[in-house]
Amino acid sequence: MDIVKHLRRRAVTWAAAGAAAVAAASALSLTAASAAPVTSASVHSPFTFALVPSPGIASCLPHAHGVVTIIPGSQNDLMDVTITGMPKNAEFDLFVIQQPNKPFGVSWYQTDVNANGAGIGHADVRGIFDRETFSVSPGGTTTFAPTHQFHLGLWFNDPQLPFKLGCEPGQAAPVVTPFNGEQHAGIQVLNTAEFPDNAGPLSHVHR
Repeated sequence: MDIVKHLRRRAVTWAAAGAAAVAAASALSLTAASAAPVTSASVHSPFTFALVPSPGIASCLPHAHGVVTIIPGSQNDLMDVTITGMPKNAEFDLFVIQQPNKPFGVSWYQTDVNANGAGIGHADVRGIFDRETFSVSPGGTTTFAPTHQFHLGLWFNDPQLPFKLGCEPGQAAPVVTPFNGEQHAGIQVLNTAEFPDNAGPLSHVHR
């Protein structure tokens, strides 16, 4: 009988220990969960707008067009870019810019956008593409105050291509601009000039 009582007491002790272990594990789990970073969904909706032909482009590329959607996130934004009506297999360079047309102002290289055999290209870019987009140079070789860039511009990567397409009437040689990684690009093909200079589409995006 003593042996039976002893075994019963040990079973109760083991059960209590097991319950305590479960409780401790649950407490640790809750602590870990509460310490983990929380990423909340954006309270703002995606914003879609057009890329329209730059001055003179409609005459040589009558179907050139682009569509951009900015999807706001909690820490940064996703920019989805699609271009159509382009020369087949052509390469382009996308910049965030201060003004849609010349002289463009402060400009920041974002991504390549390459057209396929049907003249369609696509790129996704992650970054800050909203009302907080800006550049600043407190000193060094160039100094300027915080400057917002709310527009987009797309440039021909190869300066020879728009010249051959007749996009530069009256020019004896291709126009060369600094809008690619080698600072040897062609002219601008698309921009966001449907929006005012000081209120480009990125200024309408909120995180």
